[in-house]
Amino acid sequence: MRQKLEEIRKNAEAALAGTSSLDELDAIRVKYLGKKGELTAVLKQMGGLSPEERPVVGQIANEIREHIQAHIDEKVAELKSAQREARLMSETIDVTLPGEECAVGHRHPLSIVLDEVKEIFQGMGFDIISGPEVELDYYNFEALNIPKDHPARDTQDTFYITDNILLRTQTSPCQIRAMEERKPPLRVISPGRVYRSDAVDATHSPLFHQIEGLVVDEGITMSDLKGTLDTLAKKLYGPETKTRFRPHHFPFTEPSCEVDVSCFKCGGKGCSMCKGEGWIEILGAGMVHPKVLQNGGIDPEKYSGFAFGLGLERLVMFRFDLDDMRMLYENDVRFLEQF
Repeated sequence: MRQKLEEIRKNAEAALAGTSSLDELDAIRVKYLGKKGELTAVLKQMGGLSPEERPVVGQIANEIREHIQAHIDEKVAELKSAQREARLMSETIDVTLPGEECAVGHRHPLSIVLDEVKEIFQGMGFDIISGPEVELDYYNFEALNIPKDHPARDTQDTFYITDNILLRTQTSPCQIRAMEERKPPLRVISPGRVYRSDAVDATHSPLFHQIEGLVVDEGITMSDLKGTLDTLAKKLYGPETKTRFRPHHFPFTEPSCEVDVSCFKCGGKGCSMCKGEGWIEILGAGMVHPKVLQNGGIDPEKYSGFAFGLGLERLVMFRFDLDDMRMLYENDVRFLEQF
């Protein structure tokens, strides 16, 4: 009888090892520990044992019952934990990006354009990365060559949590984090939400989305930047689109430029969208400042790079001929049903 009890224990352990569902566990419990289970069937045969053997076998049977039940309880907890984790993973969303689909079943215009931009850059070999929205002052400003007394901070007034922690004003901090975490060659874009203390109007919001780009490698020049952004413009607005680069200043790039595209509505002739100029400004860019490379742990004597920043809302407004960015946030079904 002791041998039968040991076989029941081994068989139960083997069965439990192969279970993958709660229903299977319940079936194992019934099979071995139920009123008509194998353990009960063995115990019913104890009448044939001597008075001396019965308490010993009974104790062994109880130990085996507790052993099997403990394994079942452990397996139940394990499976429930796995189910809970899988459910949480399926319900998790990236709060830094626009929603994929609005409540009425249509895709949000921000998602439509963002996916197009990501696909374009992935086609050019870029990786997509992300960074924290609650950022350290060092990554948001100082490492990007914007010290505490720099006037550029005045134009990016933001929401501070402490003296050294703030809601990021740009996705540019991802540049530094990428350089710290990866070795060249680097080719990344980092889309996400950013915050600035702006009053809400047709073209401004305290919350908006930016797409930062960074390339670092040996021998990177301004022509690589121009070629990349020219490809982006043609993919977004058509093969006839032209680009124009105007000198500008950004603390984290040198030289820096503003990038315009020929108006895709009038073809450069002049219209209400381009305000009669024939050109539309879409982004800022430049060659990564040597000091920024150093702050990212990269030798500026060996490597060079370029960076650029796109305002997603700006691209969406041009794409769909919108004149008020507030429409993108108001969740008006009449507006969203158009996409």
